[in-house]
Amino acid sequence: MLETTKLELLSENTKQSAQLFENAKKVIPGGVTANIKYIAPHPIIMEKGKGSKLYDVDKNEYIDYLLCYGALILGHGYPSVFEAAMGQMKEAGTTIFGTPHRLETVMAEKLISLYPGIEMVRFTNSGLEATLLAIRTAMAYTGKQKLAKFEGHYHGGYDQVLLSVNPEVEQAGDAVIPNAVPESQGIPDYYVENTVILPFNDLASTEKILRARAHEISSIIMEPIQGGFIPADQEFITGLRALTEELGILLIFDEVKTGFRLSLGGAQKKYGIKPDLTALGKVLGGGFPVGAIGGKKEIMQISAPDRGRDILTAGAENKNKNDALFHSGTYNGHPTILASGLATIEVLEREGTMEALFFNTRSLRNQLEDVYKRYDIPMQTVGEGSIFNIILSKSRIKNYRDMGKADTTLRKKLDYELLKLGVYTKPLNRYSMSVVHTEEDITRTVEAHEKAIKIVQK
Repeated sequence: MLETTKLELLSENTKQSAQLFENAKKVIPGGVTANIKYIAPHPIIMEKGKGSKLYDVDKNEYIDYLLCYGALILGHGYPSVFEAAMGQMKEAGTTIFGTPHRLETVMAEKLISLYPGIEMVRFTNSGLEATLLAIRTAMAYTGKQKLAKFEGHYHGGYDQVLLSVNPEVEQAGDAVIPNAVPESQGIPDYYVENTVILPFNDLASTEKILRARAHEISSIIMEPIQGGFIPADQEFITGLRALTEELGILLIFDEVKTGFRLSLGGAQKKYGIKPDLTALGKVLGGGFPVGAIGGKKEIMQISAPDRGRDILTAGAENKNKNDALFHSGTYNGHPTILASGLATIEVLEREGTMEALFFNTRSLRNQLEDVYKRYDIPMQTVGEGSIFNIILSKSRIKNYRDMGKADTTLRKKLDYELLKLGVYTKPLNRYSMSVVHTEEDITRTVEAHEKAIKIVQK
């Protein structure tokens, strides 16, 4: 029997998780393979997933709203996705070719048909890699070396963009001209000096910064829905698109979170905006690691290894105009992953699937808002499509700094009680819905929130 008497437990029902976490800390720094997987006093160690549910090593059941941070839009173990992955390996006789294969073209054609801003596609192994490649492509195409990003937006855990994601307000500076604040030790000063931080949903202030620095900014990378749940105002994003076109700055949409979750064509379809480059991930892989970058043909062609002197590089100041942009990766376009991704998209394209998903998401949001209202707790659900977050504030949330108005202390207390009651998402994280969440799941979730409120209000 496991010795757990000295362990700090999330609850009496998570003793095995606590012990396994202690064991993990002996061989893995902090006991987790990604910092976002950690929660105090210990993460819940999962053992199995099925449909809308997760099951931990202590045999507790949870309704899963984390869904691998939104990647599992079909839930856990969707039959046709499993069949596609297994069938691809069986038919091919191998897990991977290491050469071009048919599914690369099939998936590229599918993405081109769905996303307004995509005319050509390259695959990567994660959303992080997709955003990284998009930035390099923009710099190579424009010949300019600085990047602009918005305060509060996350694009992956690498030096170039790990700035001003969750900055302390004292360090962040003026709201209309934010400072570049590193999110980690080990980030070179070079990136701080060469990254321009912009205020999200503030077109006037953004325009002032861009007009002053357009000569040095290659591109703006942005989450059209910040953090997956704070939407850009239509006026803001329309104005930004017009401004970037005027100033010769490429606009990159990071749709890793929003791809397939706001519509089959992502946020760009919903907003009616064509970005110059798009980064995708998460849902695209059907639960496997994947990324893709897509964009305008004349921009994407810069990575073609056989491109000749006739390939356009309009606006480039690079003297080596005949050298292709280097992009490679052993596992890019992995056939098993693309088969799973195509199977996922096939389900989402079925008549009524997305409509039902959005209906259930709205139903959960409305019922949760009603519960909190009954208990006189200021609360709103913020989001679009099949993702949202619970914000304990009545103030309008337009950007990162507005989140400071929310009562995160109470929200965290509720989230911990919800974990004990079998509703899973990482505390303070957004909710992602799947096509397999049922009316019963929604009812149980709403009831769990009411129980959690009663517990914390005692």
